Amino acid sequence: MAWIVLIVSGMFEAVWAVALSKSEGFTRLMPSLIFVAGLAVSMGGLALAMRTLPAGTSYAVWVAIGAVLTIGYSMATGDESISPLKIALLLGLITCVVGLKLAH
Repeated sequence: MAWIVLIVSGMFEAVWAVALSKSEGFTRLMPSLIFVAGLAVSMGGLALAMRTLPAGTSYAVWVAIGAVLTIGYSMATGDESISPLKIALLLGLITCVVGLKLAH
């Protein structure tokens, strides 16, 4: 169950990261509210998962999920360029995260 909570929390990290970029320095209300809500869910889930999972592994998995999804979203919306190297590096990051899960 802790792994599921951690994965969902990582997904919400991407939500708050994207919302933060859309908030234009907290000058836009709706993205700012989404940022606050996403941050609360993301951090709360991370804290809950860390009750039973090692802190280092939890944090690394959480950050990686958030980073991969944020970059993937940015590429899909055209906010970030797509290149074979970026795709390879994201796949490498995913492989490392799976390795951390398997090593637990």
